[in-house]
Amino acid sequence: MNTILEFKNISFSYGKTKVIDDFSLAVEEKSFATLLGPSGCGKTTLLRLASGFMEPDSGDILVNGKSQKGIAPNKRNIAYVFQDYALFPHMTVEKNILYGLKLHSDEKELMSYKLEQKLRLLGLVGLEKRYPHELSGGQQQRVALARSLVLEPEILLMDEPLSSLDAKLRSQLREELKELQQNVGITTIYVTHDQEEAMGLSDNIAVMDHGKLLQQGTGPELYYRPRTKQVADFTGSANYFGNTMVRNEWFTLEENGGMKFSGTVVSKTFLGKTTRIKVKSDSSSSGMFCAEIETSKAQELSAGKNVVFYAENVVTF
Repeated sequence: MNTILEFKNISFSYGKTKVIDDFSLAVEEKSFATLLGPSGCGKTTLLRLASGFMEPDSGDILVNGKSQKGIAPNKRNIAYVFQDYALFPHMTVEKNILYGLKLHSDEKELMSYKLEQKLRLLGLVGLEKRYPHELSGGQQQRVALARSLVLEPEILLMDEPLSSLDAKLRSQLREELKELQQNVGITTIYVTHDQEEAMGLSDNIAVMDHGKLLQQGTGPELYYRPRTKQVADFTGSANYFGNTMVRNEWFTLEENGGMKFSGTVVSKTFLGKTTRIKVKSDSSSSGMFCAEIETSKAQELSAGKNVVFYAENVVTF
């Protein structure tokens, strides 16, 4: 695939505080790329730089190989879905969706066609005369998406659009987002601090911290082959034994020839299909670790009982 968006050695500061530090990343056309990292690591700043709301102190942003320096936000073929959706409260769903299009065209037939197309695509048929306060959080999110997609941008930027929704709705809309992105074929750059969200949505994930790119790759690459402890922590649960990392779910009670970890059960937490076991390690240098195993195999484990786990996989730093 071709690279559609490229950050080249981007640096940016707010006053004396460096927010982005020599950041480089290439995003492939029609892919779903995610910027993953803790709050304040520079994820949203990168979106604002890409959209043209701010200019980098150094480096360049390229779209289809063309520098975006000096190009105003409304002249870039890039759409932005804000964290709070930024819907106009005094406008109906219909008027919110068509707002940007009206700035570019006054053809009523075209606007009517595109409105109907996006209402159907986002499951909003019948809601076009409602106001934002009359919609659920999920419906508001769909309106914000429709407003962005009606302009048919090359690139869609999304700043933690699911963060204010409850867990069940977030999971549902996550699946809808991925299907929509694949059906429309639009290059999407998504910001989140939620590793499950990043893993479930993305073709490629860029893990960030303090304005720097720590590692990029597919979900499985980052999960099974993190290069640093920071990346391991951002992409799943992790236990450390010196320079060796074992994820909670890599432990098994069955002897398999893998590394052996013994200790005393401190507590267990029922999670449904699995149960998390907190263990005080027999190794004085290891402290506590957590193992997540099938609930059916955790029945006989109770606080104070000695237990031996084996690792199905380990990562050494």
